[in-house]
Amino acid sequence: RGELAIVVPVYNEEACIEGVVAEWTKVLDSLGISYCFVLVNDGSKDGTLNVLARIASEHPEQILVINKPNAGHGRTCRFGYDAAVSSDAVRWILQIDSDGQCDPSYFPKFWEQRESADCVFGRRVHRDDGVARALTSKICKIGSTLLGGRDMVDPNVPYRLIRKEVLASALSRIPASFDIHNVAITFILKQKPDLRWQYVPIRFRDRQGGSNSINLLNVAHLGVSMLFDLAKLRKK
Repeated sequence: RGELAIVVPVYNEEACIEGVVAEWTKVLDSLGISYCFVLVNDGSKDGTLNVLARIASEHPEQILVINKPNAGHGRTCRFGYDAAVSSDAVRWILQIDSDGQCDPSYFPKFWEQRESADCVFGRRVHRDDGVARALTSKICKIGSTLLGGRDMVDPNVPYRLIRKEVLASALSRIPASFDIHNVAITFILKQKPDLRWQYVPIRFRDRQGGSNSINLLNVAHLGVSMLFDLAKLRKK
């Protein structure tokens, strides 16, 4: 449906998803880009799916809604990535989150950098979403960097633009059961010395909807599992 597919995992974002799509649409239209949102509903328990269905009915050429059982953020990203890379028209895939943290005002810089890059990632130099989330991201960076022998910079950042064939190649090496797909993708891509990288410093806004609290015990468990899974990917 367009040269750019925007993959957005969505869970219980009834309050803000329409606003997120609207502000991104404004920026994308100003750049004259042919695009389509791939909105993947991860079994939301509120009225999110109804909001998504209405948005899609109003903009059928630019909105694709996929509804699936709950499986978590990482696997939902993977579901959207697989849908995006299957399109012949798509040349670039952008992933953002649905909670309003990814500010579209930075995107023109991402789009400009694509001419000299295969991967254009955000680098969160300022964060408004709390110390706990910033700390977990820092630990994720340290662990994956030590394991991969490459500076992962911001391995789990959800503001990333990747050339389609590059992403498809990385996905082919990652089991669909991997929980934290964005880290796995970064880890795999960093093993390819021929890829061209660009980073855009960004401010990561606070969540516009839902709770900002995190379960540190659950995060720690996922983190340990992730490191074991990354070690397996390194051997492939």
